[in-house]
Amino acid sequence: MKTRPLTLAAGLLGAAALAETYRAFVRPWVMTWGATVDEATATLPGDELLPDADGIATRAITVDAPPEAVYPWLVQMGPSPRGGAYTYDWIENLLGLDMHSVDRIFPEYQHPGVGDTIGDAPRAPKVVVAEPNRAYATLTADGNWLWSFTLVPHGDGTRLISRNRFRLPGLARRLGMIPMEPGSLIMERRMLRGIKERAERLARDG
Repeated sequence: MKTRPLTLAAGLLGAAALAETYRAFVRPWVMTWGATVDEATATLPGDELLPDADGIATRAITVDAPPEAVYPWLVQMGPSPRGGAYTYDWIENLLGLDMHSVDRIFPEYQHPGVGDTIGDAPRAPKVVVAEPNRAYATLTADGNWLWSFTLVPHGDGTRLISRNRFRLPGLARRLGMIPMEPGSLIMERRMLRGIKERAERLARDG
């Protein structure tokens, strides 16, 4: 009987140690995968629309294609009948998101305007930045999640920078984000690679 408090205390200490290890050594990599220090700390288009973020993830990839071959894939992202998210569709659809990644450009989605709604879900985001071949961003209806893409010319290619800024009102959301962060990296890394593959093929094949 006397060992239970000690076992509980040891367990709590172990959990705290793991949490601190994640925060200090793993989380910075999770939240800035692929991004340089300058990219991760830069002020990007759309940042001002959610200035008091509780968390920021900035991830990036080099695309061997010009910005005009990258931007078309970004602006058509979204649930069917839009172009999907170029990531693991089966995971997205387990969550009921109706995502179906496509390999072609949809002309009808190539000219987004600020205020356009992406899908019809209760928290469906709206376009808040649409600067062709330079920047694109959406903000959820509750104002708690800003997702922006910045395209920076890089030699003959492009640095594609994806940034998520989010608020987490309430303790439950803050705690829930802890396991979500590594999961978001898995999904977003596949998305960035999916965009890279499609943009490079578009630039190559025309």
